[in-house]
Amino acid sequence: MAEKKFEEMIETLEKISQELEKGDLSLEESVSKFEQGMKLSKECSTMLESAEKKITMLMHQGEELKEEKFEVE
Repeated sequence: MAEKKFEEMIETLEKISQELEKGDLSLEESVSKFEQGMKLSKECSTMLESAEKKITMLMHQGEELKEEKFEVE
């Protein structure tokens, strides 16, 4: 799968979820969609973890700048 933007992957996940919730798919199609959704979910999680690691805050302390990891509450 070519690299996709996070937002596109979330949109695809939402579509897969809707298709699975309808219950109109065969067992084989449902399993395939579920597998696709799990792969996308893992990719999204990896992207989020990577983004979280990159987020930092610069805090001005005296004359020096200090870089701190941004903590999500």
